[in-house]
Amino acid sequence: MDDLFEIDQTQRLRREEAAARLRALADALDRHNSVTFERDGRRVTVDVPDEVELTVEVELGEHSELEIELTW
Repeated sequence: MDDLFEIDQTQRLRREEAAARLRALADALDRHNSVTFERDGRRVTVDVPDEVELTVEVELGEHSELEIELTW
């Protein structure tokens, strides 16, 4: 792929809505071994290998954060 495809989007959601999106992402990984993203009318499917590195970071403070990252 010639162009870098990057999505960096922040939305305010209810906790339940955020959980539903995470479940949908997890289901796509489990069922299809890939996830699909869209940006500016462009659709990209990311094939995810059988083994990945999972990183979970938690930062607690005035603005707390839970970050989940998959790399391969």
